[in-house]
Amino acid sequence: MRLLQYNDGDLSLTTFFADKIPQKYAILSHTWGAEEVTFEDLQKRTCGKKAGYKKIRFCGEQARRDGLQYFWVDTCCIDKSSSAELTEAINSMFRWYRESTKCYVYLSDVSRPTVYRDDLAWEVAFRTSKWFTRGWTLQELIAPTSVEFYSEEGELLGDKSTLEGHICEIARLPAKALRGSPLSDFSITSRLSWAERRETTREEDQAYSLLGIFDVYMPLIYGEGKGHAMERLREIINKHSKALRGKSGLDLDLLHHLPYTVEAPFNSYAKQDSPTCLPNTRVGLLEEIYNWVDSEDERCIYWLSGLAGTGKSTIARTVARRYFEQKRLGASFFFSRGGGDVGHAGKFFTSIAVQLAYNAPSLRRYISEAAEEQIDIANHSLRDQWRQLVIRPLLRSDKRLSPSSYLLIVDALDECDNEDHIRTILQLLAEARSLTTVRLRVFLTSRPEVPIRHGIRAIPQVEHQDFVLHNIQPMIINHDISLFLEYHLGIIGQEWTLGRKWPGEEVLRQLVVHASGLFIWAATACRFIYEGEEFAEDRLDEILEGTGFEGTPEQHLDQIYITVLQSSIPTTLRPPEKARLCARQRRILGSIAVLLSPLPAASLAKVISISETQVMQTLERLQAILDVPKDVGGFLRLHHPSFRDFLLNKDRCGDFWVDEKEVHQILATGCIQLMSQTLKKDICEMHTPGSQASQVESSLIEKCLPPEVQYACLYWVQHLQRSGSQVSDNEGIYQFLQAHLLHWLEALGWMGKTSEGIQAILSLEAYIPVNDSPNLHAFIHDAKRFALYNRSVIEQAPLQLYCSALVFAPGNSIIRKKFKSCIPDWIQLKPKVQAHWNAALQTLEGHTDYVTSVAFSPDGKQVVSGSNDKTVRLWDAATGAPLQTLEGHTSSVTSVAFSPDGKQVVSGSNDETVRLWDAATGALLQTLDGQTLEGHTDYVSSVAFSPDGKQVVSGSNDETVRLWDAATGAPLQTLEGHTDYVSSVAFSPDGKQVVSGSDDKTVRLWDAATGAPLQTLEGHTNSVRSVAFSPDGKQVVSGSADDTVRLWDAATGAPLQTLEGHTDWVRSVAFSPDGKQVVSGSDDDTVRLWDAAMGVLLQTLEGHTGGVSSIAFSPDGKLLPILRVSNHWVMEGDTNILWLPPDYRETHSATWNRNLVIGHSSGRISTFGFKEEAKLIL
Repeated sequence: MRLLQYNDGDLSLTTFFADKIPQKYAILSHTWGAEEVTFEDLQKRTCGKKAGYKKIRFCGEQARRDGLQYFWVDTCCIDKSSSAELTEAINSMFRWYRESTKCYVYLSDVSRPTVYRDDLAWEVAFRTSKWFTRGWTLQELIAPTSVEFYSEEGELLGDKSTLEGHICEIARLPAKALRGSPLSDFSITSRLSWAERRETTREEDQAYSLLGIFDVYMPLIYGEGKGHAMERLREIINKHSKALRGKSGLDLDLLHHLPYTVEAPFNSYAKQDSPTCLPNTRVGLLEEIYNWVDSEDERCIYWLSGLAGTGKSTIARTVARRYFEQKRLGASFFFSRGGGDVGHAGKFFTSIAVQLAYNAPSLRRYISEAAEEQIDIANHSLRDQWRQLVIRPLLRSDKRLSPSSYLLIVDALDECDNEDHIRTILQLLAEARSLTTVRLRVFLTSRPEVPIRHGIRAIPQVEHQDFVLHNIQPMIINHDISLFLEYHLGIIGQEWTLGRKWPGEEVLRQLVVHASGLFIWAATACRFIYEGEEFAEDRLDEILEGTGFEGTPEQHLDQIYITVLQSSIPTTLRPPEKARLCARQRRILGSIAVLLSPLPAASLAKVISISETQVMQTLERLQAILDVPKDVGGFLRLHHPSFRDFLLNKDRCGDFWVDEKEVHQILATGCIQLMSQTLKKDICEMHTPGSQASQVESSLIEKCLPPEVQYACLYWVQHLQRSGSQVSDNEGIYQFLQAHLLHWLEALGWMGKTSEGIQAILSLEAYIPVNDSPNLHAFIHDAKRFALYNRSVIEQAPLQLYCSALVFAPGNSIIRKKFKSCIPDWIQLKPKVQAHWNAALQTLEGHTDYVTSVAFSPDGKQVVSGSNDKTVRLWDAATGAPLQTLEGHTSSVTSVAFSPDGKQVVSGSNDETVRLWDAATGALLQTLDGQTLEGHTDYVSSVAFSPDGKQVVSGSNDETVRLWDAATGAPLQTLEGHTDYVSSVAFSPDGKQVVSGSDDKTVRLWDAATGAPLQTLEGHTNSVRSVAFSPDGKQVVSGSADDTVRLWDAATGAPLQTLEGHTDWVRSVAFSPDGKQVVSGSDDDTVRLWDAAMGVLLQTLEGHTGGVSSIAFSPDGKLLPILRVSNHWVMEGDTNILWLPPDYRETHSATWNRNLVIGHSSGRISTFGFKEEAKLIL
């Protein structure tokens, strides 16, 4: 590597080899001009005569000012006459830039003289600089840690950090790439896309300039052409990627990063004692299921439904075992309410994917690649997880290397804790029918609950097969139960030498009758008798005596449970002792029944403040209804969920009834006490404030945060809510938060549960009444702002809660004031911070390119965004959590909107299509194979739903307006007549007409039913930018680039008024709710209010410093203070209320109530919340 030195106008060149290269040097980034200084010029010492010498001199002088002796410039530090040296230099260049101390970007086409240093005019030139269009400058921007931008005059414009917002927008790069994130974090496709719009003088350099971006080496062959060079590059990238996989076991490593529920599979360690069907039982049903799995039947789902206790899970385990042994079981997931991760859908599809990868080696590569491409796939929607991790790998699988079909078993879907997720899972599982090379069969069991019945009905009948278990003929069920009892009681008889024929055919017959078709009754009875040991015969008699009555299956099940509970109370105890034992038993059983995630016995004892000995004594007597593992660390579980239903129902349970709210209160109190006793600063004893959560061994976390403490951290708020208890300022909750808020958030950070903690705070804020507990409510509100703002750092480095989070919290933050003593002493000088929390609630990161359009859902709970990264994204407006990523467009998304009921999203794109999406699942509507609303042949510029949400209208640069059926996606009408771009479309209030405005200077009215043209409204002398109907549908208003607003008779097309006064384009128009006034917004920086009948100007709202593009009335007819973004300010009406630093500069914005959502060029979304009279915040 050759480096330059600059001393008193004299340039010298020194050659360094490998380890002799200086550790500190500067490097120049620039665009080549006509007279560049070359290596030969330096040798001949003729460089000073060329124009290019100016920037070399600048680089040398700036390096000297920065205390750097050496610097490097590509034009003259490489001898390009040597092909070997040129190849080495190009392959080393990324590393040279990366290792430089400073990189100076010299922008010869950006002028900023010293005298005008405060003038922002240079920003325009900066945005259009040629430097951002060149291929080589991509690596020169990304590789160095420090990149400074200078004008032609050598004036500093800013650096990579301060100009990040501008750079992300101009270069179309994700911010993370600029901040030094490993480039391996970005997919190959993403990195290639960064260079798509860049050019190089020599076409082969399109490939060579990317070598460092992919960390590969490639010999240079100038003359081979761009196509061949890119082909060679891709081959080397693929080989490099495969080599990495081979060396590090990347496939397995990636799979380990997917969240996995170890207790989900049918054969998990926790289920090792769970039975399968006995031989000669369920014969007919199992044969039917096996035939369905093995056949070519198009029905991809088999739903086995049945009442509680009818044996669904046992059948599911039997089927799973058969196909596991045949190596045709793809995966299994056995839901269990209150069972932790098997009680919800959060890890459902990732667990399915991991099992598929291990059970089907031919799929492992494709699943790993999917996990690599979307490294945060576990945070994506259920739809994205299913399609990326399961469906796509199955579509890519080689039929020659795979079985013809795989079986997926989902047991007890009704035990999933979220009905919406149940519906979503059913919708997505039905997509298995789209597979062609390999069939996926889905065997599903559940109780016949409403969400599942409705979900199944929504699937076409030809795609699923149903079987109602409790409708099997009683004779068949009784036969199977008789075999079950005979088998298990026979074992008991042998063990206690009760005789070969015990208990006899007559007793078996009576027991079968009492079972009433419920296998769970038979299983509970056998466990109860077995635990009697030498008193097994007495326990059998006790059952027969207690069940000698006519009744429903549920009543017989209740009686066996009551018999078990009664026998657990020793008759030798005195009445007061019995009462105490019953109370303890209710507390223990009730806690196990309502736990939100299972716990070991020792942990449960600590949560409910009962000695471990007493807990174990109680459990010992209840093993007929409880699964008590021999392993002390094993989790306690109910044998069957029907016992929970029984225990919490006063009418069924009688004296043994457990008050659910009371138990939740006990658990909430126990959790708070436990956390107060155990949580502390640096609980994992890391000592280093920058310790990364991802680098801490799970064994250390489990040691410092045992199961009972982790449980308390996760669920105390939920138990508090479910208890229904009132909370005041003077109670333990407030005291706990004042002492341990940071400790609690730290623990959640180590546990990887920060998001759950934020949701708990949000729930707590909603639960605490502000009037009854003003101090507590204010504390929790500030804690919410604190946690939301610091979410990222808590997740990455939890100990920064005591450093960065407190240091940068606003001066008047309640949390900062309360915990300021926690700030380490080594932070001696703290920066000046703002007094109050600013309006930014969340920064929603996920888009990888310019955000073009954003909108709130009608209820304000969700945000939809469209981006140049070709995706539509849905976000939770409260927590900022990503809900869905809607992929399918093949070009930039230009417009997005919600349907009136909030259930659908419509998007328009430069790929000339309109797409309809299900807002809940993210699924494309109409068909599930990717069909979209196609027909436009140019950019879609505007989309809208009809008032009833049944139709969609779209306007396009192809000069047409199109109508679509929102339910089926079928094209209804193509409205042709415009002769230039269609810029605005809208439905009439009754949905019978459509109005469109166009660059052809006309407004057109159409019949929405027939597509017939009704009126052509001519009069504007420039393009029409905005159109709208009056509330009664009798008038149309239009705003135009001719600076006027015009009113028209919708029936006749006659012009009614021409409203003149604006001095620039009118961008937006709207009627008041009563139709008596019109409001217009213009590029002349004003909003004007007009009398619709007389055409008289009523009011001019001046003071805007930028064009007004969005205006609206409130429902009561008052003109809303316009919350908008202009010239880097959030404005309310004509007042600047909040300045947006570069990170928050807008590309698109939308408002809802007092909330504002802004899309950024970096691909992020930010939400802001403003109180009334927001201007007072500052």
